[in-house]
Amino acid sequence: MNKQLLEIRELNVDVGEKEILKGINLTINKGEIHVIMGPNGSGKSTTANVILNNPEYTKTKGSIIFDGEDITNSRTDEIARKGIFMSFQSPEEIPGVSVTNFLKYSKNKVTGEPVKIFAFKEEIKKYVEELNMNPKNIERDLNVGFSGGEKKKNEILQMLVLNPKLAILDETDSGLDVDAIKTVSKGIEMFKNDDNAILIITHNTKILHSLKVDYVHVLVDGKIVKTGSQELAREIEENGYAQYRK
Repeated sequence: MNKQLLEIRELNVDVGEKEILKGINLTINKGEIHVIMGPNGSGKSTTANVILNNPEYTKTKGSIIFDGEDITNSRTDEIARKGIFMSFQSPEEIPGVSVTNFLKYSKNKVTGEPVKIFAFKEEIKKYVEELNMNPKNIERDLNVGFSGGEKKKNEILQMLVLNPKLAILDETDSGLDVDAIKTVSKGIEMFKNDDNAILIITHNTKILHSLKVDYVHVLVDGKIVKTGSQELAREIEENGYAQYRK
């Protein structure tokens, strides 16, 4: 059985006339947790957005293979249906759409199958309890008036409900206190299994204190300059990124 889930080959990306990614290579196998770390402006969020083919970014070279299929030029909605989920650094507020209805709509669009309401609500209730979320929040408008921690927990709830093959978490730990980070880490552990994978994008190591990850990649100036184990993250926590800058 092929364990490879995502392969990025020699990827170069521009935003406007500026080159952001400069020959990225990355392979993620099923059952793995990968982390991309780097200073602000190094291209971390660009990498996440390009996998989903955000039209603001222009690929000038390279390819992205997901679960054996070339998705380099696929539409974002097609990529999502193939099994890639992305949480956002600053989740959008959507007035007039409750969390429950948003999840139901998203689940239907991803699976293409009708949602069984009773079982669906029971599933959400279970996750809400395990993530220590306020149960009233799932009937509120999506992210409207939510604190930063509530928004990030809601992103993890979406990941668990949609159950993608690959979850990309972009700065999920940004602005969270210690307790919220532990809850997010618990959600990641609940999600992880031998058939899916996780890519965490971050510039610090807070979220890694409660997680065991397989690979850490250091991204500086649009290039992966080093790959290592979780020990590499500890090294960065102590010494920063200065040694990797030109």
